[in-house]
Amino acid sequence: MRSLGLLVGCSALALAVASAAVMAQEAQPEDLVNALNGVFGAHAKMRAAHTKGICVKGNFTPTPEAAALTKSPVFAAPVPLVGRFSLGGGNPMASDGQKDNVRGIAMHFQLADGGTSDLLMISAPIFVAKTPEQFVELLKTVATKDKEKIDAFFKANPDSAKQGAWLNARPTPASYATADYFGVHTFTLIDAKGDRQPIKWKAEPVGGFVGLSDAEGEGKGKDFYAGELNDRFAKGPVDYNLFAVMGQPGDQDDDPTSEWPADRKSVKMGVISITGLEPAESCDVAIFDPNNLADGVEPSKNDKILPMRSLDYAVSFGRRTSE
Repeated sequence: MRSLGLLVGCSALALAVASAAVMAQEAQPEDLVNALNGVFGAHAKMRAAHTKGICVKGNFTPTPEAAALTKSPVFAAPVPLVGRFSLGGGNPMASDGQKDNVRGIAMHFQLADGGTSDLLMISAPIFVAKTPEQFVELLKTVATKDKEKIDAFFKANPDSAKQGAWLNARPTPASYATADYFGVHTFTLIDAKGDRQPIKWKAEPVGGFVGLSDAEGEGKGKDFYAGELNDRFAKGPVDYNLFAVMGQPGDQDDDPTSEWPADRKSVKMGVISITGLEPAESCDVAIFDPNNLADGVEPSKNDKILPMRSLDYAVSFGRRTSE
């Protein structure tokens, strides 16, 4: 748990130093940011990934069941939040109607002691790579625009094709407000007695998922999400039920390209209520870091993508704030 002012400096430095030896022969954070820029271009003062987004504010109200599962202060009492809806990828001109692109929501839960605890989710239950090296290879291959090379990559790495297939099999979300959001990584909830429970996060819009047909999505234009969301806020907040999907012994915790069995029990942990727009600066002063967690929630130590995300976001932050 860190204050926003210290988040990037302390997190990036500590993680970089701690990881330098073990990552000596592995993909470095600069490699991934450069690979993202190779596909989408480098855009001054903008994020390398999830470039197009909307900053929002709101609050989170936990359930009594949540406090029994974790000692985290996020789940002890209502807390305000600053969040950001976004489209995946690094294209600031991406179309809101693009079916095979993930939507994202990232949140800083603002704690009473001045610290934050973060939660990041996307509109698919799976990621496109299991390791940083695989992700860099995917991006570099796509950047070639060579169909044969791209097809060969996906043939050799079928897990990387799962996310696109999942998105294409569903309607395009009609709004950021009507999309389901998933945590693709495994976390562990720790209660006051020290008992541990592996979970994955899922958020469902209170009014249910609402989608668009392919024709409707194409006819909306490329920038309809912001106006649609602002119109919603004029009528009231946008609410999601946050669930913890409970893992069982044997469930993998190292592969964000794979889902857990569909029969896993879910526990409602609270309600995320997004109440209005927030100046972009509120979302740009630091990174949304999936490893920035209050005591009582821990990331999987076996997932190689998770630590990569903190490092890559820090590199991207450093570049956009120094330009």
